[in-house]
Amino acid sequence: MEALHAGRLCQIVVWRLDRLGRTTRGLCHLFDDLQERKIDLVSLKDGFSLESPAGRLHARILASVAEYENEVRRERVLAGQEAARKKGKTWGGSKKGWRWKVTDDQALAIHEMRIAGKPIAQIARVTSLSRPTIYRVLREAEPIEPS
Repeated sequence: MEALHAGRLCQIVVWRLDRLGRTTRGLCHLFDDLQERKIDLVSLKDGFSLESPAGRLHARILASVAEYENEVRRERVLAGQEAARKKGKTWGGSKKGWRWKVTDDQALAIHEMRIAGKPIAQIARVTSLSRPTIYRVLREAEPIEPS
């Protein structure tokens, strides 16, 4: 968008229009802005260019179709989630009263790897713990001395 507003573009090429925007209104505002600046938009997969009246019509129709598809997908997802909730499905979080227990060996390994300069993500992979758990161990637990 910086290059567009700075006037450094003469054409924008996209694979498909639905990768450029999600709403008809937003895409149509972009089309108008591009037209005012005399910048062409070409969609390779959809086969249009904003240089012709037919291309502009095609672009606006596809923008409407893309928005429609997003709305239908959203309705399906929400309906599926509601059906799953009625069957008792839940998402995220842990069961009440459950807490991940970090063993002394894991805590020792966490502290040793951190002292050795290992990144948190690597420590998490090696110990099979989440990054937030690694941060909690480093913040809350005193380093355990090896026996």
